[in-house]
Amino acid sequence: MSKINVLDKHVAELIAAGEVVERPSSVIKELVENAVDAGATILTVEIKNGGTTFMRVTDNGSGIVREDVPVAFLRHATSKVKVQDDLENIATLGFRGEALASIAAVARVELLTRTADELAGTRYVISGGEEECCEDAGCAQGTTFVVRDLFYNTPARMKFLKKDVTEANAVAAVMDRLALSHPEVSVRFIRDGKETLHTPGDGKLKSAIYAVFGKEFTAGLMPVEYDYNGIEVSGFVSKPANARPNRSMQHFFLNGRYVKSRTAMVALEEAFKGSLMVGKVPACVLHLRMAYGSVDVNVHPAKIEVRFLNERPIFDAVYHGVKTALNQWDSPNVMKLERPAPAPFPKTSTAEQLPLRMVEPVAQTSTPLEPLVREAVHTPKPAVPARRSNLRNRFQGFR
Repeated sequence: MSKINVLDKHVAELIAAGEVVERPSSVIKELVENAVDAGATILTVEIKNGGTTFMRVTDNGSGIVREDVPVAFLRHATSKVKVQDDLENIATLGFRGEALASIAAVARVELLTRTADELAGTRYVISGGEEECCEDAGCAQGTTFVVRDLFYNTPARMKFLKKDVTEANAVAAVMDRLALSHPEVSVRFIRDGKETLHTPGDGKLKSAIYAVFGKEFTAGLMPVEYDYNGIEVSGFVSKPANARPNRSMQHFFLNGRYVKSRTAMVALEEAFKGSLMVGKVPACVLHLRMAYGSVDVNVHPAKIEVRFLNERPIFDAVYHGVKTALNQWDSPNVMKLERPAPAPFPKTSTAEQLPLRMVEPVAQTSTPLEPLVREAVHTPKPAVPARRSNLRNRFQGFR
C-alpha cells in the first residue's frame, strides 16, 4: 500500500479550483454574484477570446477595505457566513468563500477596489495563488476584477476548453440569467469590443426580459402574480400560441438565484395541460420567494440545484399561479360572424315572376282532347329500314 502524503498547498488549491472553476463562465458567475451581494446597481462585464485571455468585471458596490483585500483571496474566507446557524438562512448568492481563492490559483488576477470611507483605493495583484503586489491606486467606489490567462499554469485543463465562440456564449448565458434575476441592476455585457447586452436596471422584470430576449418574445407573455402559503410567485409565462419546441426558455429563480427545479417545471407544464399543441412546452421567467430556512442551496457545487423542505407547496403555488394567469389573460380567440339580413323580395308583376314563356291561349273546343287525338292519328310514322332487303342485296353482291 502506498504511503499517505499531505498534498502541497499549491496542488491542493489546484484540485479545489477544479470544483469551482470549470471554464470562463464559472469565473464570471462567481464574480458577478459577489458584485450583487455587495449591493451593486451598475455592473459591466467585458471578455475577449471567449474569456480565456481577458475578463473584466466592474461594479459600483460597497468595495473591500484595504486590510481585507489579502484575506479575501484565502480559502474559506467570506463575509456572508459567521456561525453555523447562518447556513440555515442563506440570503446571499455566494457564501462558501472559495471563489476568489480558486480563481487566483489558476489565473492572473488584478483587483482594484475602494470603499466610500477611503480616500485612496487599493490595487492587488495575485498570480497562481502567489501575491505579487498590494499598493494604493486611484479608482472609483466599487470593485474591478481583471482576470487574464485562465489555466495558464494548468495546460491539461486548458485543452478541455471549447472554441472561443462556445465559451463566449456560455458567458452570455450567465449574464442573461443575472439580468433576469435582478432587474434592479443595470447589466452591461461587452463581447470582443461589441456591446451585446444592456439592461436599464429600472427594477421592472419586463424591461429586463425585453433587453435579453427582444420584442417578439416579450409581446407573447402573460403576467403572473400569486401568493400561496407564504410562497410568492411572480413573473411572466408565454401564451399558448407562443409555446416553444423545447424547455430552453424556462427560467426559474428562487430568492434571486437561478435554479433548476423539476418540481416547478412539472407544475408549469401541468397548468398548461390541454392548452398546448403536441410537442410544445411553455416558456417562462418566474420568480419564487419563500422563507430562506425552507430551502437548502448548499447541495450543488454550482448552487444551481436546491432541496426543498416540502415540495408540495412549491408545486401548488406554481400550478395555481400559472392556471390563474391563463384563465385571466388567455381569452380564446373566437371569430364572430354576423348573419346578413335577407334581401327584400322585389315587387314585380305576376308575369315577371314566372320563369315560363307566355304563349297565346288556345281557343277552347267542346272536346279538349280532340286536337291532340287528331294530331296523333295523322302524324306519319318514321320509315323503318328494311334489314332483310339490305342483307339480301349484300349477299347478291358477293355472287
